[in-house]
Amino acid sequence: MAFSLKKWIGSMLFSTFMDEYNENMGDIESEFDSIESILGGVGAGFHNSIYRGKSLGTSVSPEQYLAIANGSFDDMFVGDYWTVDGVLYRIAAFDYHLGKGDVATTDHHVTLIPDLIMGSARMNSTNDTTGAYMGSEMYATNLNSYRTTIRSAFSGHVLKHRLRLASATTGGAASAITWVDSEVELMNEHMVYGATVVGASSAYEHFYHVQTCNSQLPLFRFRPDLICVNRKAWWLRDVSTATYFARVNSNGDAASSNASNSLGVRPAFSIS
Repeated sequence: MAFSLKKWIGSMLFSTFMDEYNENMGDIESEFDSIESILGGVGAGFHNSIYRGKSLGTSVSPEQYLAIANGSFDDMFVGDYWTVDGVLYRIAAFDYHLGKGDVATTDHHVTLIPDLIMGSARMNSTNDTTGAYMGSEMYATNLNSYRTTIRSAFSGHVLKHRLRLASATTGGAASAITWVDSEVELMNEHMVYGATVVGASSAYEHFYHVQTCNSQLPLFRFRPDLICVNRKAWWLRDVSTATYFARVNSNGDAASSNASNSLGVRPAFSIS
């Protein structure tokens, strides 16, 4: 009898705990809604300042696209995500490219990255960084299948914007840049770490890598643990040496690797 009484008390306590948990979670959601309502109209600055991590569904709804287009970003925060065709795309920043470019980016947008690598590919067929990122096999060919997947997942809404990319090397270092129309690209070290680590040996070389992608994505500021994903190494677009491009190592450190190695592909893109 005592054992049955313990089970009954235990079940009642658990039920009470779950009721309080669900009530508190509801309160937290209400607090988000209340704060957003009070501070409505502050746009990207407010939404870049809070990490939430909530599922936003399996596709971007018309209402969500409207909230992106008008810059209100209603009920969206850093870390929130859509899971489309089995791929989790997480919000990394709001209006990251706004106002940038030789032709200014004027569309409000949300920058997304996949939570995990989308696959693996090499930067070049040989251990050569000549031509920098723009001259690589990755940029010209290997990213195309991932670009197709992303354009399909967010049909008609992948932001095309102007981006300055490294396009030549001298002595194993980036030495030229070119403005291009961009949609889906590998990230640079600055977007991930907030600084250049292995991608430059001097301030001058640093200039060619950073360009308009010159601040850390809020997602990685709030959740640095999301840099190292599933113990898989993944490519960054910075030239490191005559034979190496930068990478995020499988153990989480900033590193570089032979251009012919097949490593993870985890591109960044924006939707508007």
